[in-house]
Amino acid sequence: MKERLKLMKTNAEVIVIGGGIVGCATAYYLAKLGADVIVLEGSDHIGNGGSSRNGGGVRQSGRDVRELPLVMYGIKNLWPHLSEELGVDCEYHQDGNLRLGKNDRHAEILKKLADSARAAGLDVRMIDGDEVRRINPYLSDEVTVASWCPTDGHANPLTTTLGFYKAARSMGVDFITGERVREFRIVKDRVRKVVTANNTYEAESIFVAAGLDSREILTSVGIDIPMTKSLLECLVTEAEPHMFDQMLGTADADFYGHQTKHGSFVFGGSSGLERFNKDNGTPVTNARTAPCICRGIIRYFPDLADAKIVRTWAGWMDASFDGVPAIGKVDEIAGLFIACAFHGHGFGIAPAVGEQMAKLIVNGTTDIDLHELRYDRYRAKG
Repeated sequence: MKERLKLMKTNAEVIVIGGGIVGCATAYYLAKLGADVIVLEGSDHIGNGGSSRNGGGVRQSGRDVRELPLVMYGIKNLWPHLSEELGVDCEYHQDGNLRLGKNDRHAEILKKLADSARAAGLDVRMIDGDEVRRINPYLSDEVTVASWCPTDGHANPLTTTLGFYKAARSMGVDFITGERVREFRIVKDRVRKVVTANNTYEAESIFVAAGLDSREILTSVGIDIPMTKSLLECLVTEAEPHMFDQMLGTADADFYGHQTKHGSFVFGGSSGLERFNKDNGTPVTNARTAPCICRGIIRYFPDLADAKIVRTWAGWMDASFDGVPAIGKVDEIAGLFIACAFHGHGFGIAPAVGEQMAKLIVNGTTDIDLHELRYDRYRAKG
């Protein structure tokens, strides 16, 4: 192992920290722009964090308006041809998103989100329960209201992350797993060195997209991105006959899911007990969560009452202080760029983040204004 590491490439134009979908996508788009890239992943596996532990939503509705320009750009310009470009089936469906409600409080939440999204240019509208069931006849009569965004959809997180990884490798990007970053070192006012337990790497630019680990890594050069970990839990059913293609969510954001290409359903939810889990640092499901999710599902979808669960899984969300990610250039330190604290919204927005960050790193400019997502927006004024 030590001999292998000695022979590894340790210098590049850009070093990407994190082998999730954001890191892999950015590496791919950097390579397309002609950059020489190394990706360092702290675990032994690519996509080992939130990229392989999410519900697969590719949505615009229900987002903070500060995120909308990026995700709208990606859904218009990148997602439609991503499978062809990457040479994998991303299982992308653009069949709309129903965000469901059952009472007046839910209607108020959904209307506020829809109004702000429409003001930002998104095609989303409020519909009543009858129209909900015309779109998806399997929903129960308990659903009385919803927001409907016809350009939303879903995709497969595993195959999409794998696609970016394989495409980046085919273009010469070096991926090194099991290389947990200890610190950065600044040389002549520019961040240049990445120190791991095994090696010291050097680059002109460093891009940090390491999820929760980003905070600890960035503190080595005095940058702190307020984020905490929050556990998300999902379940997967056996394959069922085809029922619907929409992505689903709720006004309280306590339930979401879709039917996959293969017929199984992926549903996420919460029991409220995730914070009390005891584990060894690996996210594990709580025995109470799956029954809680199932009770909610049956209220929405009576036809799924007999569906069998084949597995459950959990993953840490890098929860930001205001629910919006930190994306862009670090002004205080030349050569340092970040994209983290996605708050469970990272998968659908990842291709756009990767493409725009690659342009920012190589060309110094982006097509989408990232100012509202700047890392230092929480600083005290005055």
